[in-house]
Amino acid sequence: MPGIDECLLEAMSLPGARGAWLVDWTSGLALGSAGESPVGDHETTAAESAELARSAAEFESTDGSAEPSGPPGAAPVEDLIVTTRTGYHVIRFVETAFDSSVCLHLWLDRTAGNLALARIRLGDLAERLVLG
Repeated sequence: MPGIDECLLEAMSLPGARGAWLVDWTSGLALGSAGESPVGDHETTAAESAELARSAAEFESTDGSAEPSGPPGAAPVEDLIVTTRTGYHVIRFVETAFDSSVCLHLWLDRTAGNLALARIRLGDLAERLVLG
């Protein structure tokens, strides 16, 4: 089971990976980072990732609680995909034993990256990640 550094290095081994972050989306802090940043600063990228994750969490909740909205049995948001002209940003929520306010963010080059593979591998990494 990988820790933060191993997880980010494994994410960076994906085809087209340009940068990877583990982010606490309630505070906007990067718990770890690897590779490049699309804005030149890993902390800014982490803060922007956190904003997207909080928006998804608000979209998912009905009354500010952590309960998902929609019909009974509706699944919570697993990941977000943001597409730009030059890349993909995949943000995967990580289930944790504590407050589950952590997400993995992977930045892929649009030409060299494989979005489907990235989603599968980030899901696997999120399940195996050991925080502690």
